[in-house]
Formats: sequence, structure tokens, C-alpha cells
Amino acid sequence: MKRIFVTGIGIITPLGDTLSLNHTALKQNVCGISQLELIDSIFAHKLPVGEIKTETQFLKEKLNVRQTGVTRTMLLALHAFADAVNDSKLSSEIISSKETALINATTVGGMCLTNELYIDANKKSNGSEYLSSYDAGSVTMHLQERYTMRGIINTINTACSSSANSIMYGARLIQHGFAKRAIVGGVDSLAKFTINGFNALHILSDEICRPFDNERKGLNLGEGAAFLVLESEENIANKKVYAELTGYCNANDAFHPSSLSETADGPFLAMQGALQKANLHTNDIDFINAHGTATENNDEAESKAMLRLFEKIPAFASTKSNIGHTLGAAGAIEAVYSILNLIEQEVYKSLHYKEVIASTGLTPVTEYKKMPIKHVLSNSFGFGGNCSSLIFSKA
Repeated sequence: MKRIFVTGIGIITPLGDTLSLNHTALKQNVCGISQLELIDSIFAHKLPVGEIKTETQFLKEKLNVRQTGVTRTMLLALHAFADAVNDSKLSSEIISSKETALINATTVGGMCLTNELYIDANKKSNGSEYLSSYDAGSVTMHLQERYTMRGIINTINTACSSSANSIMYGARLIQHGFAKRAIVGGVDSLAKFTINGFNALHILSDEICRPFDNERKGLNLGEGAAFLVLESEENIANKKVYAELTGYCNANDAFHPSSLSETADGPFLAMQGALQKANLHTNDIDFINAHGTATENNDEAESKAMLRLFEKIPAFASTKSNIGHTLGAAGAIEAVYSILNLIEQEVYKSLHYKEVIASTGLTPVTEYKKMPIKHVLSNSFGFGGNCSSLIFSKA
């Protein structure tokens, strides 16, 4: 099978709007989780969030977006997408080629303006400029139209594993000859709809989240976007290469709409399958970027899956402690962070951790440190038991 390499990266998170800013913040143990400022919500001073402190209108002007009906989600995606294709030095002709695929992922997508939809539904007029943005694929279509893309285009929504699956799908398109390159990733923005929905599930913490801590209280929502350019070995020539995507697997826990089973079958099978795809053994994995949501169910189940698979647990941590849970963007953002682990030969601490989970006894990385890293496993587990694991290897 064809080898797949990452030749371009674009990212925007609460830690910064460039790869360099995100790297510096991770090294310095910066937490981008704070109080909600840009959305009018009754939870603004009750529930911490990983919010990008940039006004939507400023993003629109910065990205030279003039058309109407463009949501914040579209703008975050456009920012990361543009940086990724520029980083990979893809010309406009290559981007619009039928041999270039776009696989975007999102959980909320156009539903970020559900409150607007409610207002529109009760109007006798034509409604707001955002009517066409409610479609789940609206973000992808915006990128497609702006860059005149003619290759395979798709939108994936498998909840929190969405953009991990977009990376996986893009790699398979290349390996099976349906594309020469794939621009893959995901995006989600904070919205009333999301905050209210997750609050109704009683899994949001009123404190800054503490992944893998015995006293964890739940997750903090975040927002962001990340895109990667994937290319096969025969097409990269003398291009800069960040890492190789060597393994991936998707499995389903098939247990509960919003919880993993006590035996953590989905996470176990996803990690095991990724290792098999990469032709690696458990002792080859040097670091795990854990899904680590800081919810009671996830952290215990993920820990049990690691104990079930690994004889010796590799170093692991959750970068959701830095930026919150970015939903459909999480898999792609954490893929970028995993690639930083490889490039810089370093790991970043899991912030706010204090006490080991009694039932598992596992402690995440508690200090930034340099260490030899050849292979990183990145986990993304979504609602409905949709579990995905990616393995990135040093190029």
C-alpha cells in the first residue's frame, strides 16, 4: 500500500492561530480555557470554555470574506484550510484538480446558528442571510466554492471522532487511487446550541477540566479548526514532510448513545487495529495523545482500554486540558499536536491533574519534557461509540 505523508498544516485554537503559537503555548503549559465572552449565554460565567478570543467580524475582514451567510464555523475552517494549503505550497490549479480531495468534518456545522433558525422559522419574510448555512455540509461547500474544488468532496459527522475519521478517509482515498492528495481536517465553533445541549447531558464541568484526575467533574467545550495535507510518497518530491500516517482504525463500542462500555471494547479495538495497520507492536508506541475528555465515563474507560492493550503503558496526556473539547475538530487538532510531539521530540503535560483514578492507577504526563519519540497514537472517541485511533510516525 502507498505510504501517506503530511506535507501541510493549518490550525486555529484558543492557544493561537498558527502552528508556531500553538507549539509555544503547549511548551509553556498555557491553558486557553476561560470564561465565555463572545456569545450571549446564561452560562457565560458558569461554564468555562476554550474560546478563541477573536470577533467573528474581525475574522471575516482578515480572511477577505465579503459574501453574506458566512458563519463563524466557516471562517475558522477557512483560516486553517488556507494555512494548510499554503504551507504545502499547493497552487490554485492543484487545489482545484480532480486529483485533490477535500474531506471536512464537523459535529455542529451549520447548527451553530440554531437560534437563528428558530427565529427564521417564525418569520413570514425570506428569513436571515444564514438560511443556506444550516446544512450540515455548508462549511465544506463554502471551501469547495471558494477554491473551485472539483475532486472528491465529503463531510463526516461521527461526533467527537469526526476529523480523525476524515484523516482516515482521506488516506484511504489516496491508497486506493481515488486521489493524489487529500486536504483533511475538521472544525467546530462554540454556539448556544452546543453549550445548552451538552449542559443538558450533565457532562460539563463548572471548573476547568482535569483529564484523568480522580476528582474530574466533566468536560469544557472548545472551538477551533485544523487541516492537514496528505500526499502519497510518489507525489511529495522534495517537499517538506512533517510526519507519516502509518496506522488508523475505526471501531464501534455499540454500547450506549453517549457512553463507552466498562470493558472499553471500542477504544481497545481502535487502538489494536491502528497498530495492526501500522505493523507495529504495543512497545513501539512512545506517546499517546489520549481522548481524555475529563468525563467520569471516558477517562476510566480509556484507561482500562490502555491497560487491556499495553503491557507497559506509554506516556500519555490529554491536550483537552489546554483548549477544551473541540468536538468535530478535536481529532485533527490533536493529530497536529501529535505531529508536534514527533517533530520536537517532546511531550506536553496534562494540565490540572492532581490525583490518580483509584480504579486504574494511571498517571498522565505531569511535566513538559524532551524524550525520544518515533510513534504517537492519537485517540478520538465519539458519541454512539464511534472510536478512532491514528498513528503518526517520525518521517
